[in-house]
Amino acid sequence: MDITAITAVVAAISGIFIGWSGRARAIQQEIKKDAQSGGALHSDVEYIKRGVDDIRIEQRTQGKRIDDLAERVTRVEESSKQAHKRIDRLDAVKHEREE
Repeated sequence: MDITAITAVVAAISGIFIGWSGRARAIQQEIKKDAQSGGALHSDVEYIKRGVDDIRIEQRTQGKRIDDLAERVTRVEESSKQAHKRIDRLDAVKHEREE
């Protein structure tokens, strides 16, 4: 074999090896990048989940407050109705005395 043929074979083999190792390195970097973006996405989703949970808790609290207020308004309306009845009776008594 002549030196040019040996050089050509060595160059071809080293070219294949360098190309293969470069591709392997690129794949590893791509995997690393995907893992990092996947981790960031996972943490973002977890943050959103916690926010939704906080909103649900606050919504339950607000619902309870509204129920409590509705009960108080009902009591005030009942009390007001009774007061109006007493006032009407007093007005009727007053009109009877005036006549």
